[in-house]
Amino acid sequence: MNPDCTITACSSAEAVAVAPYLLGFHPHHSLVVLGLVGHAVDFAVRYDLPSRVTDFTEPAEVIARQGADRVILIGYGPPGLVTPMVLEVGRALRAADVTMADVLRVADGRWWSYLGGPAGGTPLAPGLAAQAVYQGMVALPDRMALVAKVSPVEGRQRAEMREATGRARARATDLAADDLQAGRGGQWMRHAGRAAVREAERAARAGRALSPDEIAWLGVLLVKSVVLDYAIDRSGPEEWRIRLWNEVVRKVQPEHAPAPACLLAYAAWQGGDGSLARVAVDRALMEEPAHRIAGMLDRLLAAGIRSHSVVRFTPPGRSEQLRGGEVRRKERRGATRREPRAPRGANGGGQKRRPTRRRSL
Repeated sequence: MNPDCTITACSSAEAVAVAPYLLGFHPHHSLVVLGLVGHAVDFAVRYDLPSRVTDFTEPAEVIARQGADRVILIGYGPPGLVTPMVLEVGRALRAADVTMADVLRVADGRWWSYLGGPAGGTPLAPGLAAQAVYQGMVALPDRMALVAKVSPVEGRQRAEMREATGRARARATDLAADDLQAGRGGQWMRHAGRAAVREAERAARAGRALSPDEIAWLGVLLVKSVVLDYAIDRSGPEEWRIRLWNEVVRKVQPEHAPAPACLLAYAAWQGGDGSLARVAVDRALMEEPAHRIAGMLDRLLAAGIRSHSVVRFTPPGRSEQLRGGEVRRKERRGATRREPRAPRGANGGGQKRRPTRRRSL
């Protein structure tokens, strides 16, 4: 989605129509909370039905912190599945002083309002969905289709990637041996990683697909934190970055997937596509449950924190080490200490991007 476009919903019918495009897929057996600022849809939150959550106090507080004027609850499924969840979430939202504009249920191409309306429901209106499609928004058939977007490739492509990964690992072994002989203390990884990231970015901007060897080489290098941190510092919400890391996470060997999955999640989160960010983080944690960057992103998404609220995205432990090193060098030179500059991709300084109106927590 174009971050500068805005979708407005002036009625419950329009809110029902636009919800799948905010999520990126058509929900089934779900409860969706839409937050509105004026008539602009600002964010969407989705829960599975039946939900594993029993106490919605904390989720309601997260929703309240988003600052929406009001919210609309939309349950997808039969009454026996939707109604108990709607009552629980509604109670928690009221306790958090969140104003509810409407409470709806959607099933079989129709919607019903718990606040009153035709007993037979109202047919879904396609008008706003057409507007969303015109602005470049996509709604996949279901969430499994979204998960499939970050799933590993199979068949001939997987065989090619296994062979390419073998070559990449042999190349890394040779470079490490040369670096050891030169007494450079592992500098080859830093230099090779930065070069590979920059070349991948240039290719993606130009619309060129990476070869299996280029992807395998990135996968081998990104397992090192110094390379992953460099790539994250350069991250932004551009569509070509999302395409780049989506391709890499699908094609690298599964053991190399967490790093590009984090890069995909971070770019999607910056671009306002919380649903894609969520499934990318889940893929990273599935492959490596203790991955440090995936854990950070998981907590940011769970807390409903907006990307432009994060001034500096720096991995644990690295910030103080860098800052301390910078201070010592500057003090030795007698220079005046300056505040550290926000990395590329973080929205803490320079020209501010207009916030997206598509968000999914």
